[in-house]
Parts: sequence; C-alpha cells; structure tokens
Amino acid sequence: MVYDRTCRGRPGLPGLSHAWQLGGGLYRWLGRLDAVFPVESWGEAFSWLAQVGAADNRPVAEVQVWGHANWGRARLCDDVFERATLAAPPPGLEALRERLSEGSLFWFRCCETFGARPGQDFAAALADHLGCRVAGHSYIIGWHQSGLHSLAPGQTPSWDPTEGLRAGSPEEPQEALPSRSSAPNTINCLQGAIPKGW
Repeated sequence: MVYDRTCRGRPGLPGLSHAWQLGGGLYRWLGRLDAVFPVESWGEAFSWLAQVGAADNRPVAEVQVWGHANWGRARLCDDVFERATLAAPPPGLEALRERLSEGSLFWFRCCETFGARPGQDFAAALADHLGCRVAGHSYIIGWHQSGLHSLAPGQTPSWDPTEGLRAGSPEEPQEALPSRSSAPNTINCLQGAIPKGW
C-alpha cells in the first residue's frame, strides 16, 4: 500500500496522512498488507511498488492507494494520475505491470476516483493497460466508503455515472456526495476486501 504523506494538519495537529499511516499499520497487523510506504508522487509510488518483494521473486497480488482524487484524477500531493497519463506512464508503472500476479487487484481507496464519466473512462483504460482488475469509489469516502466498483480488463463500467454526484453532470461533475451506509456498494474503512460481484 502507498499513501500520500503530504496531507498533514496545521502545526501540532494531525492530518489525513497520520490517519493513513495508522490505518496502514493496523492493516499490516491484521495481515491484510505486506508493506506500506508513504509517497508524494506517482513516480515514487510506482518505483517502490515495482521493487518491493522483487528480490524474493514474489508477484504483486494487490495494490492499494490511499490519497485524494476527483472523477478520474488520482493525486499524490500535486501529482495527478489520470487516463491521459497512460500515454506516457510514470517511472515504474510498466515494471509493476510485469510483476502483477494473475487475479491481481489495483484499488484506489480515494474519494470518487471512479465517479462520473471521467472516472469510468479512467477505470476502463487502467484495467486494460495493467491487465488486471481495478477498483475505486464514486463517493467522498471516510468511515463509510460508498460506490465501490471494480472492473476487469475488457469490461465496460456498468454503474450509473450519476452515482455519487451532488452537482453537475456525468460529463462535467462539480460536486460529490459523502458516503453513507445506505448508499450503493458501501463498505467501511475497516473492511479490507471487496465483496464478490462488486
């Protein structure tokens, strides 16, 4: 798992990076993650993901990214990863792709990464590029994490492109809804697996 290390609170106060650090530690203790690394760019993230465990020839079964996003634009600090990025991939992405195991998963645990049309387009393009299942959310996430969907290579997104939208249109989203327990495909932050069929 990689997380954005730059999202810190005001002096003396914790920020989301602290929560992600603690959450990553909890997930490691529970045996859900093998390794956790704080990053501030996609090049740094993919370079680390491409080499972690490589000395033991271990394939990568799952990647989780904890950070910020908006409708097909995942961010680490100010570095954006989106569909257009795949035309000139960040360092390490192609090496990571070569290490992904059969049945692997790339999961964005970030706000509305797969929401609206831009999010759906990004999901489909990334699944095809990596050759693995990708997952992400269509709502703002916190304790509850709603609108969780996954997509395999060659599949077309089947979720409603208006899901998770408070304002704007699927083509031009403006504001997202917060997650809630009654929203579609909702898990909480302590759940470490995607329910079957999502």
